[in-house]
Amino acid sequence: MDKVNEIWSDLLESVQSFIEVFSKPLFNLGEGAISMGTILYFAIAFFLLSFISKKLRRILVENVLTRTQLEPGVRASIGTVLRFLVIVIGSVIIIQTAGIDLSALSILAGALGVGIGFGLQNITDNFISGIIILFEKPIKVGDRIEVGDVQGDVMNISFRATEIRTNDNITIIVPNSEFISSQVINWSHNDRNIRFRIPVGVSYKEDPAKIKKILLAVAKDNPHVLDNPESTVLFDEYGDSSINFYLAVWTTTHTDKPRVLKSELYFEIFKRFGEEGVEIPFPQRDIHIISTPNGTANPLN
Repeated sequence: MDKVNEIWSDLLESVQSFIEVFSKPLFNLGEGAISMGTILYFAIAFFLLSFISKKLRRILVENVLTRTQLEPGVRASIGTVLRFLVIVIGSVIIIQTAGIDLSALSILAGALGVGIGFGLQNITDNFISGIIILFEKPIKVGDRIEVGDVQGDVMNISFRATEIRTNDNITIIVPNSEFISSQVINWSHNDRNIRFRIPVGVSYKEDPAKIKKILLAVAKDNPHVLDNPESTVLFDEYGDSSINFYLAVWTTTHTDKPRVLKSELYFEIFKRFGEEGVEIPFPQRDIHIISTPNGTANPLN
Protein backbone atom coordinates (compact mmCIF):
# COMPACT_ATOMS: atom_id res chain seq x y z
CA MET A 1 0.00 0.00 0.00
CA ASP A 2 2.85 2.33 0.86
CA LYS A 3 4.41 1.53 -2.51
CA VAL A 4 1.20 2.50 -4.33
CA ASN A 5 0.95 5.74 -2.40
CA GLU A 6 4.56 6.53 -3.22
CA ILE A 7 3.98 5.92 -6.94
CA TRP A 8 0.82 8.01 -6.88
CA SER A 9 2.65 10.81 -5.07
CA ASP A 10 5.47 10.76 -7.62
CA LEU A 11 2.91 10.87 -10.45
CA LEU A 12 1.16 13.87 -8.93
CA GLU A 13 4.50 15.65 -8.50
CA SER A 14 5.38 14.97 -12.13
CA VAL A 15 2.03 16.29 -13.31
CA GLN A 16 2.39 19.34 -11.09
CA SER A 17 5.90 20.00 -12.42
CA PHE A 18 4.61 19.61 -15.98
CA ILE A 19 1.80 22.09 -15.29
CA GLU A 20 4.23 24.54 -13.70
CA VAL A 21 6.52 24.40 -16.74
CA PHE A 22 3.63 25.05 -19.14
CA SER A 23 2.10 27.75 -16.94
CA LYS A 24 5.37 29.60 -16.29
CA PRO A 25 5.22 33.00 -18.04
CA LEU A 26 7.67 33.42 -20.89
CA PHE A 27 6.88 37.07 -21.58
CA ASN A 28 4.13 39.61 -20.99
CA LEU A 29 1.80 41.09 -23.57
CA GLY A 30 0.14 44.07 -21.95
CA GLU A 31 -1.35 42.83 -18.71
CA GLY A 32 -1.49 39.22 -19.89
CA ALA A 33 1.28 36.65 -19.53
CA ILE A 34 2.23 34.30 -22.39
CA SER A 35 3.32 30.82 -21.35
CA MET A 36 4.03 27.53 -23.08
CA GLY A 37 0.47 26.49 -22.24
CA THR A 38 -0.89 29.61 -23.94
CA ILE A 39 1.14 28.92 -27.07
CA LEU A 40 -0.02 25.29 -27.10
CA TYR A 41 -3.62 26.49 -26.62
CA PHE A 42 -3.25 28.87 -29.56
CA ALA A 43 -1.81 26.15 -31.79
CA ILE A 44 -4.60 23.67 -31.05
CA ALA A 45 -7.37 26.28 -31.12
CA PHE A 46 -6.34 27.83 -34.44
CA PHE A 47 -5.90 24.39 -36.00
CA LEU A 48 -9.43 23.45 -34.95
CA LEU A 49 -10.72 26.84 -36.12
CA SER A 50 -9.20 26.33 -39.58
CA PHE A 51 -10.60 22.80 -39.77
CA ILE A 52 -14.09 23.83 -38.62
CA SER A 53 -14.25 26.86 -40.96
CA LYS A 54 -13.24 24.70 -43.93
CA LYS A 55 -15.83 22.08 -42.96
CA LEU A 56 -18.58 24.68 -42.59
CA ARG A 57 -17.72 26.16 -45.98
CA ARG A 58 -17.92 22.74 -47.63
CA ILE A 59 -21.26 21.93 -45.96
CA LEU A 60 -22.72 25.29 -46.99
CA VAL A 61 -21.52 25.12 -50.60
CA GLU A 62 -22.04 21.41 -51.32
CA ASN A 63 -25.07 20.56 -49.18
CA VAL A 64 -27.08 23.73 -48.50
CA LEU A 65 -26.56 26.09 -51.45
CA THR A 66 -26.78 23.29 -54.04
CA ARG A 67 -30.51 23.22 -53.31
CA THR A 68 -30.81 26.80 -54.53
CA GLN A 69 -30.63 28.16 -58.08
CA LEU A 70 -27.42 30.07 -57.43
CA GLU A 71 -24.57 29.66 -59.90
CA PRO A 72 -21.52 27.62 -58.79
CA GLY A 73 -19.36 30.75 -58.70
CA VAL A 74 -21.80 32.58 -56.44
CA ARG A 75 -22.03 29.57 -54.10
CA ALA A 76 -18.23 29.43 -53.88
CA SER A 77 -18.07 33.17 -53.12
CA ILE A 78 -20.62 32.89 -50.30
CA GLY A 79 -18.72 29.93 -48.85
CA THR A 80 -15.43 31.86 -48.92
CA VAL A 81 -16.99 34.87 -47.18
CA LEU A 82 -18.49 32.58 -44.50
CA ARG A 83 -15.13 30.95 -43.83
CA PHE A 84 -13.45 34.36 -43.56
CA LEU A 85 -16.05 35.57 -41.03
CA VAL A 86 -15.75 32.38 -38.97
CA ILE A 87 -11.95 32.74 -38.85
CA VAL A 88 -12.12 36.43 -37.84
CA ILE A 89 -14.75 35.93 -35.12
CA GLY A 90 -13.14 32.71 -33.89
CA SER A 91 -9.72 34.39 -33.67
CA VAL A 92 -11.11 37.16 -31.48
CA ILE A 93 -12.79 34.60 -29.19
CA ILE A 94 -9.61 32.50 -28.92
CA ILE A 95 -7.48 35.51 -28.03
CA GLN A 96 -9.94 36.72 -25.39
CA THR A 97 -10.40 33.29 -23.80
CA ALA A 98 -6.61 33.03 -23.50
CA GLY A 99 -6.74 36.02 -21.17
CA ILE A 100 -5.04 38.45 -23.55
CA ASP A 101 -6.37 42.00 -23.62
CA LEU A 102 -6.91 42.98 -27.27
CA SER A 103 -5.99 46.57 -26.44
CA ALA A 104 -2.47 45.29 -25.82
CA LEU A 105 -2.27 44.49 -29.51
CA SER A 106 -2.66 48.14 -30.53
CA ILE A 107 1.10 48.60 -30.87
CA LEU A 108 1.34 45.43 -32.94
CA ALA A 109 -1.56 46.61 -35.09
CA GLY A 110 0.19 49.93 -35.64
CA ALA A 111 3.39 48.18 -36.69
CA LEU A 112 1.37 45.93 -38.96
CA GLY A 113 -0.22 48.99 -40.55
CA VAL A 114 3.21 50.40 -41.32
CA GLY A 115 4.23 47.04 -42.76
CA ILE A 116 1.16 46.96 -44.97
CA GLY A 117 1.97 50.47 -46.14
CA PHE A 118 5.43 49.41 -47.27
CA GLY A 119 6.22 45.72 -47.54
CA LEU A 120 2.72 44.22 -47.78
CA GLN A 121 1.24 46.40 -50.50
CA ASN A 122 0.92 43.53 -52.96
CA ILE A 123 -0.76 41.25 -50.40
CA THR A 124 -3.22 43.99 -49.45
CA ASP A 125 -3.87 44.78 -53.11
CA ASN A 126 -4.58 41.12 -53.88
CA PHE A 127 -6.80 40.78 -50.81
CA ILE A 128 -8.95 43.80 -51.72
CA SER A 129 -9.06 42.64 -55.35
CA GLY A 130 -10.25 39.22 -54.16
CA ILE A 131 -13.13 40.83 -52.26
CA ILE A 132 -14.09 42.86 -55.35
CA ILE A 133 -14.02 39.73 -57.53
CA LEU A 134 -16.13 37.71 -55.08
CA PHE A 135 -18.85 40.36 -54.88
CA GLU A 136 -18.84 41.94 -58.36
CA LYS A 137 -18.21 38.56 -60.07
CA PRO A 138 -16.39 39.72 -63.23
CA ILE A 139 -15.13 36.13 -63.23
CA LYS A 140 -16.50 33.09 -61.41
CA VAL A 141 -15.69 29.43 -60.93
CA GLY A 142 -16.17 27.55 -64.20
CA ASP A 143 -15.57 30.54 -66.49
CA ARG A 144 -13.21 30.27 -69.44
CA ILE A 145 -10.92 33.28 -69.22
CA GLU A 146 -7.78 34.76 -70.70
CA VAL A 147 -5.57 37.17 -68.74
CA GLY A 148 -2.17 38.10 -70.09
CA ASP A 149 -0.57 34.94 -71.52
CA VAL A 150 -2.70 32.64 -69.35
CA GLN A 151 -5.83 30.97 -70.74
CA GLY A 152 -7.89 28.35 -68.94
CA ASP A 153 -10.84 27.52 -66.68
CA VAL A 154 -11.31 29.16 -63.28
CA MET A 155 -11.13 26.41 -60.66
CA ASN A 156 -11.06 28.35 -57.39
CA ILE A 157 -11.17 31.99 -56.23
CA SER A 158 -9.64 32.85 -52.87
CA PHE A 159 -8.96 36.20 -51.24
CA ARG A 160 -5.34 36.28 -52.44
CA ALA A 161 -5.20 34.47 -55.77
CA THR A 162 -7.23 32.59 -58.36
CA GLU A 163 -6.48 29.08 -59.64
CA ILE A 164 -6.70 28.60 -63.41
CA ARG A 165 -6.38 25.20 -65.09
CA THR A 166 -5.11 25.17 -68.66
CA ASN A 167 -5.90 22.66 -71.40
CA ASP A 168 -2.63 20.90 -70.52
CA ASN A 169 -4.05 20.23 -67.03
CA ILE A 170 -1.59 22.69 -65.50
CA THR A 171 -2.83 24.81 -62.60
CA ILE A 172 -1.62 28.41 -62.66
CA ILE A 173 -1.99 30.65 -59.60
CA VAL A 174 -2.78 34.20 -60.71
CA PRO A 175 -2.79 37.09 -58.16
CA ASN A 176 -6.23 38.67 -57.90
CA SER A 177 -4.89 42.14 -58.67
CA GLU A 178 -4.24 40.99 -62.25
CA PHE A 179 -7.99 40.68 -62.83
CA ILE A 180 -8.64 44.22 -61.59
CA SER A 181 -5.74 46.13 -63.14
CA SER A 182 -5.40 44.19 -66.42
CA GLN A 183 -7.66 43.44 -69.35
CA VAL A 184 -9.43 40.10 -68.87
CA ILE A 185 -11.21 38.15 -71.62
CA ASN A 186 -14.08 36.11 -70.18
CA TRP A 187 -15.21 33.69 -72.88
CA SER A 188 -18.22 32.48 -70.88
CA HIS A 189 -19.27 35.51 -68.84
CA ASN A 190 -22.88 35.43 -70.04
CA ASP A 191 -23.14 31.95 -71.59
CA ARG A 192 -20.99 29.22 -73.15
CA ASN A 193 -21.94 30.02 -76.77
CA ILE A 194 -18.78 31.29 -78.46
CA ARG A 195 -18.12 32.20 -82.10
CA PHE A 196 -14.81 31.34 -83.73
CA ARG A 197 -13.59 32.64 -87.07
CA ILE A 198 -11.60 30.22 -89.26
CA PRO A 199 -9.53 31.92 -92.00
CA VAL A 200 -9.49 30.20 -95.41
CA GLY A 201 -7.71 31.32 -98.59
CA VAL A 202 -8.29 30.02 -102.14
CA SER A 203 -7.02 30.80 -105.63
CA TYR A 204 -8.34 33.80 -107.59
CA LYS A 205 -9.76 31.46 -110.23
CA GLU A 206 -12.26 29.92 -107.77
CA ASP A 207 -15.93 30.94 -107.56
CA PRO A 208 -16.65 32.65 -104.18
CA ALA A 209 -20.22 31.29 -104.17
CA LYS A 210 -18.88 27.74 -104.53
CA ILE A 211 -16.39 28.28 -101.71
CA LYS A 212 -19.15 29.63 -99.47
CA LYS A 213 -21.29 26.57 -100.16
CA ILE A 214 -18.45 24.15 -99.34
CA LEU A 215 -17.51 25.92 -96.10
CA LEU A 216 -21.11 26.04 -94.87
CA ALA A 217 -21.50 22.33 -95.64
CA VAL A 218 -18.34 21.54 -93.64
CA ALA A 219 -19.64 23.55 -90.67
CA LYS A 220 -23.07 21.88 -90.84
CA ASP A 221 -21.58 18.38 -90.81
CA ASN A 222 -19.43 19.02 -87.73
CA PRO A 223 -21.26 17.79 -84.58
CA HIS A 224 -19.61 20.44 -82.40
CA VAL A 225 -20.86 23.40 -84.45
CA LEU A 226 -24.24 24.83 -83.44
CA ASP A 227 -27.08 25.06 -85.97
CA ASN A 228 -28.44 28.08 -84.11
CA PRO A 229 -26.91 30.65 -84.33
CA GLU A 230 -26.14 29.72 -87.94
CA SER A 231 -22.62 29.57 -89.36
CA THR A 232 -21.66 32.29 -91.83
CA VAL A 233 -18.99 32.83 -94.45
CA LEU A 234 -17.43 36.29 -94.79
CA PHE A 235 -15.51 37.45 -97.85
CA ASP A 236 -12.66 39.13 -96.03
CA GLU A 237 -10.19 40.56 -98.56
CA TYR A 238 -8.28 40.29 -101.81
CA GLY A 239 -4.89 38.98 -100.73
CA ASP A 240 -1.56 39.01 -102.54
CA SER A 241 -1.94 35.43 -103.76
CA SER A 242 -5.46 34.46 -102.69
CA ILE A 243 -8.98 35.60 -101.99
CA ASN A 244 -9.54 35.23 -98.28
CA PHE A 245 -12.66 34.16 -96.41
CA TYR A 246 -13.66 33.66 -92.78
CA LEU A 247 -15.80 30.72 -91.73
CA ALA A 248 -17.59 31.92 -88.56
CA VAL A 249 -19.01 29.09 -86.44
CA TRP A 250 -20.69 28.91 -83.03
CA THR A 251 -19.94 26.24 -80.43
CA THR A 252 -20.73 25.39 -76.83
CA THR A 253 -18.73 22.22 -76.32
CA HIS A 254 -15.36 23.52 -77.55
CA THR A 255 -15.21 26.82 -75.71
CA ASP A 256 -12.20 25.55 -73.74
CA LYS A 257 -10.48 23.91 -76.73
CA PRO A 258 -10.85 26.12 -79.81
CA ARG A 259 -7.78 24.67 -81.52
CA VAL A 260 -9.36 21.21 -81.56
CA LEU A 261 -12.45 22.53 -83.35
CA LYS A 262 -10.29 24.55 -85.73
CA SER A 263 -8.24 21.45 -86.54
CA GLU A 264 -11.36 19.37 -87.20
CA LEU A 265 -12.73 21.97 -89.59
CA TYR A 266 -9.41 22.40 -91.41
CA PHE A 267 -9.09 18.62 -91.93
CA GLU A 268 -12.55 18.46 -93.46
CA ILE A 269 -12.05 21.65 -95.53
CA PHE A 270 -8.83 20.25 -97.00
CA LYS A 271 -10.63 17.02 -97.86
CA ARG A 272 -13.61 18.78 -99.51
CA PHE A 273 -11.36 21.14 -101.45
CA GLY A 274 -9.47 18.13 -102.83
CA GLU A 275 -12.72 16.43 -103.84
CA GLU A 276 -14.07 19.60 -105.50
CA GLY A 277 -10.77 20.47 -107.19
CA VAL A 278 -10.41 23.75 -105.29
CA GLU A 279 -6.90 25.17 -105.45
CA ILE A 280 -5.26 26.35 -102.26
CA PRO A 281 -2.61 28.87 -103.34
CA PHE A 282 0.80 29.58 -101.90
CA PRO A 283 2.73 32.87 -102.05
CA GLN A 284 4.23 33.46 -105.50
CA ARG A 285 6.69 35.98 -106.86
CA ASP A 286 7.15 36.91 -110.52
CA ILE A 287 10.62 38.01 -111.69
CA HIS A 288 10.74 40.36 -114.68
CA ILE A 289 14.08 40.84 -116.46
CA ILE A 290 14.44 44.18 -118.20
CA SER A 291 17.31 44.85 -120.60
CA THR A 292 19.26 48.02 -119.90
CA PRO A 293 20.72 50.23 -122.70
CA ASN A 294 24.18 48.68 -122.29
CA GLY A 295 22.73 45.21 -122.89
CA THR A 296 22.98 43.84 -119.34
CA ALA A 297 20.05 42.26 -117.64
CA ASN A 298 18.43 44.00 -114.67
CA PRO A 299 16.26 41.59 -112.61
CA LEU A 300 13.40 43.22 -110.79
CA ASN A 301 10.95 41.57 -108.42
